[in-house]
Amino acid sequence: MHGKSKTVLEQQPEHFLWSLNRGVATITLNRPERKNPLTFESYAEMRDLFRELVYIEEVKAVVITGAGGNFCSGGDVHEIIGPLTKMSMKELLAFTRMTGDLVKAIKNCPQPVIAAIDGICVGAGAILAMASDIRLGTRSAKISFIFSKVGLAGCDMGACAILPRIIGQGRAAELLFSGRNMSGDEAERWGFFNQLHESESVLNEAVKMAERLVEGPNFAHGITKTML
Repeated sequence: MHGKSKTVLEQQPEHFLWSLNRGVATITLNRPERKNPLTFESYAEMRDLFRELVYIEEVKAVVITGAGGNFCSGGDVHEIIGPLTKMSMKELLAFTRMTGDLVKAIKNCPQPVIAAIDGICVGAGAILAMASDIRLGTRSAKISFIFSKVGLAGCDMGACAILPRIIGQGRAAELLFSGRNMSGDEAERWGFFNQLHESESVLNEAVKMAERLVEGPNFAHGITKTML
């Protein structure tokens, strides 16, 4: 894929689950009791992992999912949102750059990234789904770019640049201004979800799709992703 190729991660992630089987890496957000929120540490660790994947030829596709029937509830209210209100402008800028760098890292790695989405998928969770190349969902999924409801601009983490390319300018504008929930059926109808599956099968279907992609041509997939 790129120079300085490696076969394994330098170290196993601490803030989410990671597995690798026949070229398909699965990232599982694993705080089900809180609907899998992100923390400062998990943001940074995921950013670093996707940056590292550029050099790991053994990983040919990635699946992102959440444990316990939910994808991701966004930034942790206690571990991120509270501390953010006390940060200086310089600290806020550093955090904003880090979250943006996660999206860039997902987009810049050559492996196709497939999100398997069930249940809650809001805020930064909706961004993780948006940043993925392919999204498989369920009818019980609830997707919300909730930023406006907490006084933030809808452009957070590249939403204003990426979401309109997926569902269209007008639909993206409505979701980003309102912060409302988009249902699974609506997400599939609007093109946010590529496919709908049952809750008990969506992850397996995402893995099967990834396995088909792993059959190749992997280098060409990387070029296709770059051009997309």
